[in-house]
Amino acid sequence: MTADCIFCRIIKKESEAEIVYEDEEILAFKDIYPAAPVHLLIVPRRHIPTLADLEAGDTMLMGRLISVANDLARAFNLDQSGYRLVINCGKEGGQLVYHLHLHLLGGKALSPAIAEGRGV
Repeated sequence: MTADCIFCRIIKKESEAEIVYEDEEILAFKDIYPAAPVHLLIVPRRHIPTLADLEAGDTMLMGRLISVANDLARAFNLDQSGYRLVINCGKEGGQLVYHLHLHLLGGKALSPAIAEGRGV
C-alpha cells in the first residue's frame, strides 16, 4: 500500500467511502463521481498500480475481481438488464487513480461508444 493512493487509504479506512463489499482480498465501494445510476469500484486490497503491472500469479485475483463484480451486479439488480465492466490502464487509457480497479456501471442504457475522458 502507498500513502499517497486514495484507494489504499480507503482500504485502510483512513478515507471515507460507501463500501458495498469487502473480503480478505477485495473491496468495493460507490464511485463519488458516478457515470451511471450504479457505479461501483472494485479494487484489490494489494496495491497494484495498473493492469499492466499484473504478474502471472495474479490470474486468480483477476478472476475473483470479476466474480465479485458479477455478484455485485446481481445484488444491484443489473444482471437481467445488463451492465458494463471497465478497466482503464495508464494515462492514455483514462486511468486517474493508479491502483488497479474495475468500474461496474449499470442502471441505465449505456452508449455502445466509448465516451471521451471517463471511458464510459
